[in-house]
Amino acid sequence: MSPLIVGLLLAALLIVLVLSVTAFVLWRRVWLRQKARKAAEAERQAQLAEHLRILAGSLLDGQLPLVEGAIRIKSLLEHYDPQLNQSERLQVFRELREATAHIPTHEAWKALSRAERRQYEVLFSSLELQHKAAARSSARWLLEEGLATHR
Repeated sequence: MSPLIVGLLLAALLIVLVLSVTAFVLWRRVWLRQKARKAAEAERQAQLAEHLRILAGSLLDGQLPLVEGAIRIKSLLEHYDPQLNQSERLQVFRELREATAHIPTHEAWKALSRAERRQYEVLFSSLELQHKAAARSSARWLLEEGLATHR
């Protein structure tokens, strides 16, 4: 075999080796990123589940106003599991959120007059009387079954 052909074969072999190592390194990076992304998603899901447990427990213990608890639970459920969020067992949280969607929050709430705030507080009381049993039942179900069977 001529030295030129041997040199070309060695060069080709070297190129294939370099490309193989590069492909392996890039594949490993992608794999590690996917693994890290899955771990981060699992951690996010675990945190959301823990926040939902705290909120549902606080709602059941009376440490959290019913309407506020329902709105917070509904919001977290959207991020935790959209399918669970649509569960018929949790409908009351959606109903309470819809019934209060028009009410100002945060700074806009603070800017309301005392009379306006009082009107909304009367609505909160009315909604609580109307939905308290269903909300408590839904919170209990979420704690005992809903979060246990999802994710």
